[in-house]
Amino acid sequence: MASSDSDYLVQRGKQIARKKRIVTYIGLVSFGGSMLFGGVNTIKQAWEKPKQAVVQSVESEFQKQIKGYELVLQREPNNQTALEKLSIIRLNSGDNQGAIALMEKLVKLHPDRQDYQTVLANTKKTIGK
Repeated sequence: MASSDSDYLVQRGKQIARKKRIVTYIGLVSFGGSMLFGGVNTIKQAWEKPKQAVVQSVESEFQKQIKGYELVLQREPNNQTALEKLSIIRLNSGDNQGAIALMEKLVKLHPDRQDYQTVLANTKKTIGK
């Protein structure tokens, strides 16, 4: 009888150890999966946020440049550099009418500059389409 009790206890001990290993493996897999999911989510968020910040900083930089050139033109309405740079910014931002007004002023102030006349003509042609 003692041998059957000891066999039973040995068998029962093995069953308990096997169940412990199974529970441990399930716990490790669950922990690894949650860590992987959290890590992927964190990397995804980190990847998206800088793009938004860059877009916002570029837009605010354009606004600062526009305000700066407009302030220069308030003090010096015929400043060639400010007129030229502001017309380029307006062309790039899609404000073609504002850019044309500035380029016409540049052509009047500097009729010898062929590049101003060419850009003005091309812009007018583009708007006319």
